[in-house]
Amino acid sequence: MPPERRSRTKPDRRTGGRLDRKSRMKPDRRAGAGPGGPPRKAAPSSQRKPPARPSAAAAAIAVAAEEERRLRQRNRLTLEEDKPAVERCLEELVFGDVEDDEDALLRRLQGSRVQVQEDSGDSEVENEAKDNFLFRKKPVWVDEEDEDDEMVDMMSNRFRKDMMKNASESKLSKDKLQKRLKEEFQHAMGGVPAWAETNKRKTSSDDESEEDEDDLLQRTGNFISTSSSLPKGILKLKNCLPANAERPTTARVSSVQFHPRAQVVMVAALDNAVSLFQVDGKTNPKIQSIYLEKFPIFKACFSATGEEILATSVHSKVLYVYDMLAGKLIPVHQVRGLKEKIVRSFEVSADGSFLLINGVAGYLHLLSTKTKELIGSMKINGRVAASTFSSDSKKVYASSEIAEVKWVRSTFVVSVVIQKSSNGCEEEGDYHSNCGVVNIYNQDSCLQETNPKPIKAIMNLVTGVTSLTFNPTTEILAIASEEMKEAVRLVHLPSCTVFSNFPVIKKKTISLVHTMDFSPRSGYFALGNEKGKALLYRLHHYSDF
Repeated sequence: MPPERRSRTKPDRRTGGRLDRKSRMKPDRRAGAGPGGPPRKAAPSSQRKPPARPSAAAAAIAVAAEEERRLRQRNRLTLEEDKPAVERCLEELVFGDVEDDEDALLRRLQGSRVQVQEDSGDSEVENEAKDNFLFRKKPVWVDEEDEDDEMVDMMSNRFRKDMMKNASESKLSKDKLQKRLKEEFQHAMGGVPAWAETNKRKTSSDDESEEDEDDLLQRTGNFISTSSSLPKGILKLKNCLPANAERPTTARVSSVQFHPRAQVVMVAALDNAVSLFQVDGKTNPKIQSIYLEKFPIFKACFSATGEEILATSVHSKVLYVYDMLAGKLIPVHQVRGLKEKIVRSFEVSADGSFLLINGVAGYLHLLSTKTKELIGSMKINGRVAASTFSSDSKKVYASSEIAEVKWVRSTFVVSVVIQKSSNGCEEEGDYHSNCGVVNIYNQDSCLQETNPKPIKAIMNLVTGVTSLTFNPTTEILAIASEEMKEAVRLVHLPSCTVFSNFPVIKKKTISLVHTMDFSPRSGYFALGNEKGKALLYRLHHYSDF
């Protein structure tokens, strides 16, 4: 067949497609010229034919998609006929109209969530929290009885009763109660505190504080610092091993004292021995023991410098002096001018210059610590019950068994009255320690007034007070009676109240207390009892020995 007379193929009716117009043009017409003739002019644009229709492949895809949708709809309707009416109604409420196809349902469920996440600049945690509330529906009805349950009885609680403004507010709703609590809080705080302001703008100082908090959270350790002043109520302490555990004894401990400069404690007892122990709170190793033959020790005491130990006996007028540096024991058999037959109770001045001996018939004898010679004697009415030096070593305070308190002004005299008479009854404001009462006075008022009034009367003991000791910071006063077991108390002096956790009465470990002392920086507290034990306690408020 010649080229100019090609056969023309008809379109396939089954597929509905139609061949392209250009495919039916002859080759010479597509090129714009006939065979061997001149080229033809292009037809004007107004005479051009309309664009071609979609191809057969696109039409086939559209037909297939429509057929698939029709089959899916028919299957869904078939399944819906088998479901109960209640289930179909529930699905329609939850998922919408069943006529919608699955793709439209998924797009409706996910569209709002995607839009919220795109528009919001919140964190992932906040977005997740918001997603949990997107599909919550409003309640269908509100039960009035639930509102009645929400009412709070203001009369049933004494704190809520104070917040009532009038008698009609015997019951308030939870919302009103919350507002009332906020008002009370703001009234107590003087306004809304900075940490409670939600709309507060961040400043540079806030950024710095946040950085400090981040640094704090990145480090470990003890960030809680103790207060400089001792709190009242509860005293934090630890029961340690007895100070004389490495040299036990059954004799009564007559003296216990801490060294003024070293971490050492001295324990003296009626078994004629004076022992020194290193204080560590764990084993308390023994350093040295000094045995005094036929000399049951009534009292032993360090000198002010801590270089000597002075000791007296129960039935002797000899005064022993032990030189710790030289390791020598020096007995002082007789003091010129001293006519006492027995020397028992004595006190050492704070500056180490004087020694005060309590004699019989109300006499007090002042000796030189260096030479052990008599400087002078003083006398008060009645028998001397207690005596002590002032802190500046310029006054001597003494009390007798008839409740007299005397002080002598001189160039050599010393400290504060710690103990008063040992018998009698409290009458007309007078103080008598056999009733177990300890009166606390201001020193200036005692010196200026004839009948000074006590700051506070401590009445926690019921038997005669035999031992009183201040700690070095004058925050604690230890009081004890040797007439009753467990009769020892620690008084918080700023508030004049007794610490409630000492002693532990149920344990019964203290027994009869005869002597007490605090370490130089109040880190330890020791007391001696009649069972031969020097009990040791660690006071946690004080960091040093």
